[in-house]
Amino acid sequence: MAQPPDYRTLEAAATWFVQLNAAKPSDAQLQAWQDWLGKSQAHAQAWARVEKLQRQLGSLPADVALPTLAGVRARRRAVLKTLAMLLAVGASGWAVRDSNPAQALMAELRTGKGQRHKVMLSDGSQLELNTDSAVDIHFDGQHRRLRLYRGEIMVQTASDPATRPFLVQTAEGSVRALGTRFSVHSEDGVSRVSVLQHAVEIRPVDQPQLMLRLDAGQAVRFDHQHIAPASAVAPGTGAWTQGMLTVIEWRLADFISELRRYRPGMLRCAEGIADLRLSGAFRIDDTDTILENLAASLPVKVKYLTRYWVSIEPA
Repeated sequence: MAQPPDYRTLEAAATWFVQLNAAKPSDAQLQAWQDWLGKSQAHAQAWARVEKLQRQLGSLPADVALPTLAGVRARRRAVLKTLAMLLAVGASGWAVRDSNPAQALMAELRTGKGQRHKVMLSDGSQLELNTDSAVDIHFDGQHRRLRLYRGEIMVQTASDPATRPFLVQTAEGSVRALGTRFSVHSEDGVSRVSVLQHAVEIRPVDQPQLMLRLDAGQAVRFDHQHIAPASAVAPGTGAWTQGMLTVIEWRLADFISELRRYRPGMLRCAEGIADLRLSGAFRIDDTDTILENLAASLPVKVKYLTRYWVSIEPA
């Protein structure tokens, strides 16, 4: 029976990971990595743990995923952080990036990368979870509450004979429905709300006296203290409930960033093609086909380092 990789082997895998991720690897670097990978089964097992980490995280912490890491000390910090995550993956079998990992892991409703889920709540309201989301449901005699730990939801509220308020709570604050269809997306310390029907009231968690009413056709971002000015709901908002990603004149870098939510592993866009524009409707259940279509419609090529490590580069 094969032995699991030891500390030094995992450290080597973490070092390769940081080196390959810090900038576009040269052919010589790729060959050296392949040589290391093929030297022993322990190396292959260590790299398998790297790929598992990529699948679970989807995107990497900023100090690991920087396009360039200047200086030996910065790279060493990135290596040590990656090594710690690799050890955690081996010990516990999971790793998460949100601010409430235990709560999200134990949430009543959860979706993984690329998954969606629709449920009818006890009051007749409809709740849809987008990719990589976690939600708890708390209904009692006084309130109807959803706690969104991470990800994105779409809510269609039902009328309630007991007139209980319907609230969506995130780490950044609360969204109170006023007979509404709306979406909430919480990520990286920011909540985004888009209202498709009727209206909602938004309050930041640290400034509850600061309230904004958001009407149909409006969207807003807020953190735990501030609410940004409202804007128009973006075209295609909510298309994910139909399994679609609809974009109009998006920068390629922004499109890849959005697509990354639906695809496990690493998905990168080279800086030289970041400002290319694209429009269209794409089926998010088949990200491989989306990538193929990019290569057919734009002057780009799709380079697979592994199944879970993909780079979009100039053709």
